[in-house]
Amino acid sequence: MKLLLVLGSDKTYDTISLFFSKLGFELIRYRHIQKAMDNIDEIDPSGIIISANDFPRHWKIMSTFVRHGRNKDQCPIIILKGKSFAKDEYEKASLLEINSLISESMEDSAELEEIKKIVINSSSEKGAKMNKSANFSFIFSNPHNEKLVTGTIKGISMKGISFEPDHPNLTEKIMKNTQITKCSLKEKNNKSGNNFFSPICLLRQNGKVVYLEFFSFPGSEEDVLEKIL
Repeated sequence: MKLLLVLGSDKTYDTISLFFSKLGFELIRYRHIQKAMDNIDEIDPSGIIISANDFPRHWKIMSTFVRHGRNKDQCPIIILKGKSFAKDEYEKASLLEINSLISESMEDSAELEEIKKIVINSSSEKGAKMNKSANFSFIFSNPHNEKLVTGTIKGISMKGISFEPDHPNLTEKIMKNTQITKCSLKEKNNKSGNNFFSPICLLRQNGKVVYLEFFSFPGSEEDVLEKIL
């Protein structure tokens, strides 16, 4: 399990590292928000911890960026707050679907346990989705040039699909929030016959792994997919 840490304080990093390294977590640390954002797809973390004390404005920018492609169940975000964390920031954290707000000092061991519980529960759910993803294949047509994009489903839920294209160059020029109208989702190895779905998707995140949000399904396809998942 990968835990992405966006921290400026070495003291805070040492506290987290001491607790989580012995639990088998792989800790990846960045001192710069932009670098962390640039590498989010490659890292594909099980959880993210951002220090609002070190990055009082930019924690919201990164959280917004992450939430465009990963919901709070797929990738929990924990914010470390200092004494100067303003009251109105709690409402902003709620709107950004932050999973938990923890004191940066982490003097109470229960706070570290809370982080562990959040990340481990998310990883378990992610693993279940990964197992489900093996039962499906997916292909879509680039709306700009009609070229077919093949690849591997990395995760699937009723909200959308995480998809790794075989040839990333075929998707790199598709802008975020572009509507993808020609999509084909197929359930494999179904003894009662193959189920085909033709969702219209919105490309919410682009990169090595793209995230496509289900926008709509024709007929009763959405109900059928929900029963399968």
